[in-house]
Amino acid sequence: MSGAAPVRGVVEHLFRHEAGRLSAALVRVLGPANIDLAEDVVQETLCHALETWKLGRVPDNPAAWLRAVARNRALDVLRRQKTRTRVAPELARLGEELAPAVDAAFTEDAMRDEQLRMMFACCDARLQQPVQVALILKLLCGFGVGEVAQAFLASPAAIEKRLARGKAALRRPGALADLADPVVARRLDAVLDALYLLFNEGYHGAHPELAVRADLCAEAIRLGRLLAQNPATALPPTFALLALMCLHAARLPGRLDADGALVPLEEQDRSTWDRALAAEGAQWLSRAASAPPTPLLLEAAIAAEHCFAPAFARTDWAGIVALYDALYAHKPSPVVALNRAIALAQLEGPERGLLELQSLAGRERLARYPFYPAALGDLHLRAGHHREAAEQFQRALRLARSPAERLHFQRKLEQTT
Repeated sequence: MSGAAPVRGVVEHLFRHEAGRLSAALVRVLGPANIDLAEDVVQETLCHALETWKLGRVPDNPAAWLRAVARNRALDVLRRQKTRTRVAPELARLGEELAPAVDAAFTEDAMRDEQLRMMFACCDARLQQPVQVALILKLLCGFGVGEVAQAFLASPAAIEKRLARGKAALRRPGALADLADPVVARRLDAVLDALYLLFNEGYHGAHPELAVRADLCAEAIRLGRLLAQNPATALPPTFALLALMCLHAARLPGRLDADGALVPLEEQDRSTWDRALAAEGAQWLSRAASAPPTPLLLEAAIAAEHCFAPAFARTDWAGIVALYDALYAHKPSPVVALNRAIALAQLEGPERGLLELQSLAGRERLARYPFYPAALGDLHLRAGHHREAAEQFQRALRLARSPAERLHFQRKLEQTT
């Protein structure tokens, strides 16, 4: 491989996937009090890779190369700390003492467990959820401060403050609990909530330029799989969230067209959907179904109905409405009611859907949500009410949060003339 730009792309793609593993291992080696130092070592490892690899080809096993560099730098840090009060002849013995402990932290099993410990530490109940998610993105997903700020529509300075508060909590004694500690079970719901928020920001967040952030979705799924691999957290709620995320993410390739506009479900090319990811979602759903219904399980079941319908016209709308009824009983939110009304319109016609939407409980909470007037516009259009449809699509356009949404609503508005 020649040229710095291609190498940088390879390194940054790889580094995004390795950074969380390296950070978790280094925090184990250096201790949570030195979390900033651990991050510095990870950053130094990336810089070293960029400088070294641009002079030649990328190693056959670049992930192992990165881990070896991080391991050696961690040993150097520990030796400096331990030799401040010691004489030079002891250096060789110090290396022999430290190396086995450092090596143990960089095994696959250890890095997997340390990422889980870090995830649960990030979700301390004393931290607000935006702080929890910012910590997860920074420490476990390899996101820079600017990327975290971009994902959550915040300034880098605000994200720095969130991260500072979060890291202070991680430095407290006992913050990194063992996976067998009862605190892990108590925090599982908070961890799942944080991953769900992370996924939703990628799937249909309010980013002003990007309607879809596949990288955020992928990171949420990766961390969810970590939870499912550990006996302490391999539980039905984890399986339900994984099912929901995999089933939604399987449809991501069809959500945007060549112009970057959102594509409604009925117009998506189902041949582009990721069938392997959908099958994985179905497996997680089957494992989650052993427990009583929860909102996550019901949402995953709805996603499965959409994902496995052979065509939009052959969707089991009666089954979906029944699932939304059950979901609303657990989670009576206006967004759930909105989606139920849309499904009901597919089952019983646009006039019935309009009645539901116009009498929606809590609809004032959707005042800034562009897909509420868009749904009204769609149903008015299907019912032949072109003037009313145009008014609603104009409202949706004013509320659009990204170019993809604006282009989609503009096209719908053009259908009313």
